[in-house]
Amino acid sequence: MRIVLDGMGTDRAPGIEMAGAALALRELPNDFEILLVGDQAILRPELDRHGDFPRERLTIEHAPDRVLPGTPPATVLRKQPDSSIVRGLRLHKEGQADAFVSAGSTGAVMAASLFILRPLEGVDRPAIGTFLPTAREPLLMLDAGANVDCKPHHLVQFAHLGHIYAQDLMGRAQPRIGLLNIGEEPEKGDEVSVEAHQRLAREPGIHFVGNVEGREIIKGDIDVLVCDGFCGNVLLKFYESVAQHFTGMLRRAGLADRPEMQETFRALDYSEYGGAPLLGVNGVSIICHGGSSPKAIMNAIRVAAQSVRSSMVEHIARELASKEPV
Repeated sequence: MRIVLDGMGTDRAPGIEMAGAALALRELPNDFEILLVGDQAILRPELDRHGDFPRERLTIEHAPDRVLPGTPPATVLRKQPDSSIVRGLRLHKEGQADAFVSAGSTGAVMAASLFILRPLEGVDRPAIGTFLPTAREPLLMLDAGANVDCKPHHLVQFAHLGHIYAQDLMGRAQPRIGLLNIGEEPEKGDEVSVEAHQRLAREPGIHFVGNVEGREIIKGDIDVLVCDGFCGNVLLKFYESVAQHFTGMLRRAGLADRPEMQETFRALDYSEYGGAPLLGVNGVSIICHGGSSPKAIMNAIRVAAQSVRSSMVEHIARELASKEPV
C-alpha cells in the first residue's frame, strides 16, 4: 500500500509532515509506504533530521509548487499543476498510490479531488465527514462544509456515505443515522428537512432514528449525524471552540495534570481523529487541519490506510450504484 502525503500542507510545513510521517512509519502497522510530495530541496534536509524510522518505506516525489492559503481553489488545477496537492492527487488517480493525505487548503484539496478523482456513480455531492466527541463514542458528522446548499436527496446520499464509513472504519455494525434539526418531530424544520426526514424514514439499508436537536448530539445516541455543509461547518467550529475553552479552564484551574482528566483531553483533542475524509469520490482523500500536529498527521495516515484495507471506496460504489437515480 502506498499513501501520498502532501509535504507542503500544514502551517509549519514541512517539519510537521516529516515528523508525522516518521511517527506513522514507526508506530503503525508496516503494510504501507509513504510517498512524500513536495519541493525536494526543502524536503530532503528535513528528512535528514529524522533517522529513527524505516527510511526505505519513504520516497520523495518532487513537486516544486505549493498552494498557499487564500489561493482561489478553482484556479489551482489550471495555474498550479505542479503543486504538491495536484501532483499528489494525480499519482493517486494514476494508480501509483492508494490514498492521499493533505493538510493544505481545504478548498483546494476538495476542488482538486473532485476534478481529478471524480465523484463515484450515484454520488451527486461528495461530503466531508468529521468526528465530534460525545459522552460515549465519537460520532461522524457530514457534511462538514463541502456543500452549503443541499436538496433532500443529497442528505439521503450523505446518510449512505456515513453508514458505510461507520461500518467499515468505526466498527458500527448497524449505524444509527440522525438528521440535524430544530425539533424531534418529523414535521419540524424547513421544507428540505421535512422532505429529507420523509425520505430517510423509508430509505432501505440504513437505520434512521429521526431528527436530532443540537442539545442531543453530545449524548452519543447516534453514530452518524447528517446535515448540510453550512450547519455542519458552524457546528464543527463551535465544537472546536468549546473544547479549547473547556481545556483552557481546566488548565487555569490547575486540574490539567490530574490522571483522571487525561481521557477528557484525549476525547476533545482533534489530533486523535486525524483528518476528515472526503466521502463519495473515486479514491481516498483525507483532509487535515492546517494547524495539525505530527500526531494528527500520523492519525490521518492511519485513517487512510484503514480506508484502503477495508475497501471502503469499493463498498460505497457498490452501495450507491444500486440506488435509483433521483
